[in-house]
Amino acid sequence: MNSPATEVVRLLTVRAETLAVAESLTGGLVAAEITAAPGASKAFRGSVTAYATELKHELLGVDATLLAERGAVDPQVAAQMAAGVRKALGAAWGIATTGVAGPEEQDGKPVGTVYVAVDGPTSELSGSGKVASLRLNGDRAEIRMESVRSVLALLLQELAGEQTGNERAQDTERNGGF
Repeated sequence: MNSPATEVVRLLTVRAETLAVAESLTGGLVAAEITAAPGASKAFRGSVTAYATELKHELLGVDATLLAERGAVDPQVAAQMAAGVRKALGAAWGIATTGVAGPEEQDGKPVGTVYVAVDGPTSELSGSGKVASLRLNGDRAEIRMESVRSVLALLLQELAGEQTGNERAQDTERNGGF
């Protein structure tokens, strides 16, 4: 079975679409996972690791008032990060991670509080992307790796929901169907 990153790259390549990544708590792990997939250069535009809160505003366009009032660990911040990186890097899709990996709470949010977000072509119609709120257990490394898995799974879910007939035919063919 293909890794989630390999499947993301495959689906984006079939669709001739691109991806940009905004990361905070994962510190580049999402981008590393994607670029480890064969053929990633066909679909991956790049990433922004905005670890410092002010960079989320300066580089990704996250609303400064939102950051001041709620802090960086917030579902709306994640959604704005995904939309911001998508726009900044000129990609069809943007994904983002923000949260608390530990060892201490941040902005009053406990360790393991994570938000992952996807923004894509359908977001323009609905006015917002998709955000998943997570409460993860484990140490810092485990929380970060589960955040990577979760944002890729959310993107795959969105991509699968938008598959065209051609992509479904290729999926069926690849899996031995008709």
